[in-house]
Amino acid sequence: MKQDYLKKKKILLVDDEQEILYMVQGILAHEGYLNTRTAGTVREAMAAWKEWKPELVLLDVMLPDGDGFEFLEAARAFSDIPVLFLSARGEDEDRFRGLGLGADDYLVKPFLPKELLLRMTGILRRCYKEEEKEDLLRLAACALDFQRAEVVKGEHRIALTAKEYALLQVLARNAGRIVTIDMLCEAVWGDNPFGYENSLMAHIRRIREKIEENPSKPVSLITIKGLGYKLKVKE
Repeated sequence: MKQDYLKKKKILLVDDEQEILYMVQGILAHEGYLNTRTAGTVREAMAAWKEWKPELVLLDVMLPDGDGFEFLEAARAFSDIPVLFLSARGEDEDRFRGLGLGADDYLVKPFLPKELLLRMTGILRRCYKEEEKEDLLRLAACALDFQRAEVVKGEHRIALTAKEYALLQVLARNAGRIVTIDMLCEAVWGDNPFGYENSLMAHIRRIREKIEENPSKPVSLITIKGLGYKLKVKE
């Protein structure tokens, strides 16, 4: 997928609360960001910044041997690595100061994991855009553009609905393997997917109308009778 290269980036987490570091590391690891390090002081953060050369820093303001503002000001003298502040200090003055010193974003604690991931991914995509590769998954009669949530057929682009997109993502992650009906229902309708099989079949039918040359004789999205579905992709 297009954003896989982002998940290889080195991310430095700077916070004096060990519980926060564990929590954020867990959030990132769950999404595939495994290349992380932690620091609990300005001194540790500066050493990691110089020696490890992270590609994104998640930075707290209040640290035991200084503050994140002074740290960022000093670090900016020799590096332009992107920085996202994560701080309990949410006053406008603090946010403006952080952004004025060159931070890429400022997120106030407590925050939702989803918001952290969205903001972080946005920064990474902006800063490392030149590394992006074409995000097209090739099928027999079309290609899937997951970045734009579209089916590409020649010069034509066909928009996917949110549920079609969710289903195709699960199928694409398991390309060439059977994905059960329960797994697909859960991906779209949550932890209690019971009773959605007919709705799933309707969505599968509409997806085939968009991706297949002949929806009545599918060659890319195959039914595995009694089990589920399989997406066949081109090498």
